[in-house]
Amino acid sequence: MSRFIPAEFRALGLLALPLAVTQLSQMGMGVMDAMMAGRVSATDLAGVTLGGNLYFPVMLLMSGVVMAVTPSVSQLRGAGRLGDAGAVVRQALWIALVGGALVVVALHNAAPVYRWFGVDAAAIPVAVGYLDAASLGLVPMLAYACLRCLCEGMAWTRPAMLISLSALALKLPLNWLFVYGSPALGVPAMGGVGCGWATAVAMACSLTAMVMVVLCSRAREAGVFAAFSWPQPRAIGRLLRLGVPIGLALFVEVAFFSLVTIFIGRLGVETVASHQVAFNVSGVAFMVPLALGMAATIRVGFNVGAGDLAAARRSAWVAVGTTLTWGLMMATVMLTFREPIVGLYSNEPAVVRVAAGLLAIGAAFQVFDAAQATVMGALRGYKDAGVPMVIAVGAYWAFGLPLGYLLCFGMDALPDVGGLGVEGFWWGLVASLALAAAALGLRLLTVSRRSVAALGV
Repeated sequence: MSRFIPAEFRALGLLALPLAVTQLSQMGMGVMDAMMAGRVSATDLAGVTLGGNLYFPVMLLMSGVVMAVTPSVSQLRGAGRLGDAGAVVRQALWIALVGGALVVVALHNAAPVYRWFGVDAAAIPVAVGYLDAASLGLVPMLAYACLRCLCEGMAWTRPAMLISLSALALKLPLNWLFVYGSPALGVPAMGGVGCGWATAVAMACSLTAMVMVVLCSRAREAGVFAAFSWPQPRAIGRLLRLGVPIGLALFVEVAFFSLVTIFIGRLGVETVASHQVAFNVSGVAFMVPLALGMAATIRVGFNVGAGDLAAARRSAWVAVGTTLTWGLMMATVMLTFREPIVGLYSNEPAVVRVAAGLLAIGAAFQVFDAAQATVMGALRGYKDAGVPMVIAVGAYWAFGLPLGYLLCFGMDALPDVGGLGVEGFWWGLVASLALAAAALGLRLLTVSRRSVAALGV
């Protein structure tokens, strides 16, 4: 078996490298928003952070649902039935259209959520304005995700990489225009709210580019635009049975982080800004494990569709071993260079001091976060999504959130037990990610030993 590992590593690398660049480009948009809003004021940075912490969980929920396209197309390709993939994608596009429209309506009525959580009132107008603007790009983004998942299911990851790099390059002048304004063009300075408008425009352009790729490349073989399909309840039901658990697993993790940020909003805009800076840096490091997980979905799915369970198992564990190495490297970098890194985001001394301390804690969960993301991706290749979703709910919401809350704010019943402040929530993150990584690893051990027949492929 050892002679196959280098070949599998190369195959994963060829898939994961463009995926990592794609994810880093998308993360770069958030980094750009944080840096540019932070240069306006801590209030603008806090508002963008709080807006993003409602937008991104629901966006990932819907994106996760349409991510059912990737393992579906991978397994069809492995079974030699790629021509059936177009019908799958057309049904996913209906999910994107209807589901995305409902989410946009909800996000346009989000102001009471911030007031209910007692968020600093100064940041609420920026957060609401950011949400109203960014949500207009949600439906185009979900349609883009459907077509991107088609290409990735075909083991063709380069188009998404090139489009994401182009979108990142476009986002810089758009951010500059909307955040700082341009009297010559008649565009007022919008501060953090301008980041939302730049995001919406970039998403619409990304969809246009991906449609052209699917129309004018080898992706035409799937026949997405060769016919029109009305919604088909049975086909949509199959996608939802796989996609909803995937989406919920992503949602409960990201919503957990977002809810932490909203709770931290009680501690003031400088604390929120510090938390966002540290979380943003951790998120950049996370993009490579996330890409390896997506590559594992493609490789495992293809091998399962082809009936080669041994190759599927090998794909999964090579990906896990690679991501653990990456996590250790990133932990070392964060511990060594945390203060210079934080200085790129803010020049406010209070923000720099607190964020650097949080990065030291963030280094502790890099390995756990990397492991759980890649294992989750491998499980998707087996079309195993229900149990991972339950694990995510338990680790983050039943365990990590209450633990982090107690560590942050202390225990009312025991007045002598004071809270650790924002650092308490970060230690809760460490504990929840460690639990999730261990439980998901055990799940992968179980699933990867099953026969293809037992998996119902």
